[in-house]
Amino acid sequence: MTVLVCSDLDRTLIYSQAALWPEGAAPRPDADLPRLLCVELYQGAPLSYVTEEAARRLERLAAAAALVPTTTRTPEQYARVHLLEKPPEYAICANGGRIIAGGVDDQDWAAAVHARVTETGAALEEVRERLEVTGGDFVLKLRTASDLFAYAVVDRAALPAGWIEDLTGWCEDRGWRTSLQGRKVYCLPETLSKATAAAEIAGRVGARLMLAAGDSLLDTELLQAADAAIRPAHGELHDTGWTGAAVTAARGIAAGEEIAGWLLGRVCSFTENGA
Repeated sequence: MTVLVCSDLDRTLIYSQAALWPEGAAPRPDADLPRLLCVELYQGAPLSYVTEEAARRLERLAAAAALVPTTTRTPEQYARVHLLEKPPEYAICANGGRIIAGGVDDQDWAAAVHARVTETGAALEEVRERLEVTGGDFVLKLRTASDLFAYAVVDRAALPAGWIEDLTGWCEDRGWRTSLQGRKVYCLPETLSKATAAAEIAGRVGARLMLAAGDSLLDTELLQAADAAIRPAHGELHDTGWTGAAVTAARGIAAGEEIAGWLLGRVCSFTENGA
């Protein structure tokens, strides 16, 4: 029996140096830190990490199930991540807008998704213009991704009161949604969904059960679609008190290790019981 495991990456399985500890938590002394494995380089410098124990658990998980990294990153950003010794057969990028199969961007899927999202809601350029017009010095960068959505890199400490709420309401009126993840504010079409891409891959691999993990509002549909799901005790879903999934005891990078173990345990349980 094939079990599909779809997991978000950033702040769920992998962690930048800034995200090793959740916001507001006191960092542990360096001497108490677990050994970390770098899984992403950017411009030649280490960027993202997992604990060595998490890496071991993920390798075992990939051997027992169809492990699918499921991320809002573009395919180019995802390509920097080396989560496993052997790359997974499938990955979901651009919040469901891209499926990577055997290391190749599935152009048929990309075209179908692009056609769907452009038929409903506001145009990407209108949303990008809104970000540009309403943004101030607190917006450090403004980008579009995979010709599907827009995001801004912001100085969170300088965000004006009510700006996120105003942007969220404006987007909702136009068939879009927002998500604040770390220093990034995402604006995406409502029809752009990780869950839709996960269902497509489930059909391709013949999966009868799906597990999922994620930390942001953009992961909600994916977690709800899964037979069992988990989220870390930090991030957007935690901050909003979302209770639709199991919750880790740990926070920060230790939560990533716990999530890897939780997923592995559920896969082993399902396969042993022949569920």
